[in-house]
Amino acid sequence: MHCPAILIAAPASGQGKTTLTAALARWHARQGRRVRVFKCGPDFLDPFWLTLASGAPVYQLDLWMTGEPDCRQRLAAAAAEADLILVEGVMGLFDGRPHAADLAKLFGIPVLAVLDASAMAGTFGALAFGMQHYLEGLPWAGVVANRVASAGHAGMLQASLKEPGHWMGALLNDAAIRLPERHLGLTIASELPDALQRLDRAADALADTPLGQMALPDLGRWRVDFAPPVRAQRQEAPGPNASQPPGPRLDGLRIAIARDAAFCFIYRANLDCLQQLGAHLVFFSPLHDAALPDCDALWLPGGYPELHARTLADNRALRHSVQQHVAAAKPVWAECGGMMALFDTLVTASGEAIAQWGVLPGCVRMQARLVGLGPQQLRMPGGTLRGHTFHYSSTETTLTPALHTQRPGEENPGPGGEAVWQLGSVRASYFHAWFASCPAAVAALFSGAASVLADAPGDTLQRSATALKA
Repeated sequence: MHCPAILIAAPASGQGKTTLTAALARWHARQGRRVRVFKCGPDFLDPFWLTLASGAPVYQLDLWMTGEPDCRQRLAAAAAEADLILVEGVMGLFDGRPHAADLAKLFGIPVLAVLDASAMAGTFGALAFGMQHYLEGLPWAGVVANRVASAGHAGMLQASLKEPGHWMGALLNDAAIRLPERHLGLTIASELPDALQRLDRAADALADTPLGQMALPDLGRWRVDFAPPVRAQRQEAPGPNASQPPGPRLDGLRIAIARDAAFCFIYRANLDCLQQLGAHLVFFSPLHDAALPDCDALWLPGGYPELHARTLADNRALRHSVQQHVAAAKPVWAECGGMMALFDTLVTASGEAIAQWGVLPGCVRMQARLVGLGPQQLRMPGGTLRGHTFHYSSTETTLTPALHTQRPGEENPGPGGEAVWQLGSVRASYFHAWFASCPAAVAALFSGAASVLADAPGDTLQRSATALKA
């Protein structure tokens, strides 16, 4: 299965990877081409922009979290229907293990580097040359200069390249195409009324570049064969998505999923996994709805409860509905922001203490700096879930963790692991799980299997009954 493909990378975060990837996707989609975009590594925010730009769902590719077989299958499926595949890298090209360059080399995807050239001239060429040759055998597409001051500045940058054919153009320093950010990353596209206009302006900026002047046949220089290798029985270390014996399912189970501006960190692949397990998904908004929909289990994903803490506190009807769900011993899986709303109190960055849903004892306190970051795995009786953590808050609670997550390669939980709290039917953690890495464990979480975690204190019903009187 052949399809033109490029991986957009940079020497560091903040260089303009998402802007360029979204601009390319929008440029080609406007011309009627079928574009499929992937995000390298764990990320919830960039895919909002990439989905808007391409008009198609965006999935993650990560050789550790999602696994090589999953990456290969998704790329092959995209190649069968797309005119162009774009993969946005993560952090710097060689940051992390495995990094974006490993993905590019494994699948033969040419790398298109974008460099913030706002404060450089000749060094631009040296940096591009180093990125191209640092990893032997790395396929290379070229380089784009971002945040360029003028046409003259662009000329200096182009002249600095050792291989002139690798010049793919420049984007001028234009605030109108910048994607705004906040503490966890980019602002969500749906929150900005001019999001599509920003992408259109970024796409227009490509018109006079070599990238923008390529017709569909010209993209053939970057054609990649995404067919599975002939030696399908290649020996490799076990990873997620490997063949697993049939496990528990969720046939007919109704799972209510929080989804709005406060709870929006949801991998599309996680929804797919739940549906493939037989679950029926229903969505609701904790910010606006007065009650949970009729459901057997509840998923509270991550997001920005700290930005909406007062609204969440004022929606007492929804809080009452959540507490009733818990009092009925129905399963709850809460990740990061979803977990934060379950505690008694959330203390904002300004120091304001705001009451939350009162399901878990204690408070969550926002911090000025990042508290947790990186890949994590959760070992449970049903198998190991892979995922990651990324948060700016910390918890203060009398609960004893039922489990801890582990970093990749650790045999036992270390100091970087996240606590997994359990209180009755509630399981909660800062850990963001990639469900497809172990569907059996996911089925156990949402079905309320007693053995999924260690036994926890049995005061949930009493606590919930007390809360319901509040």
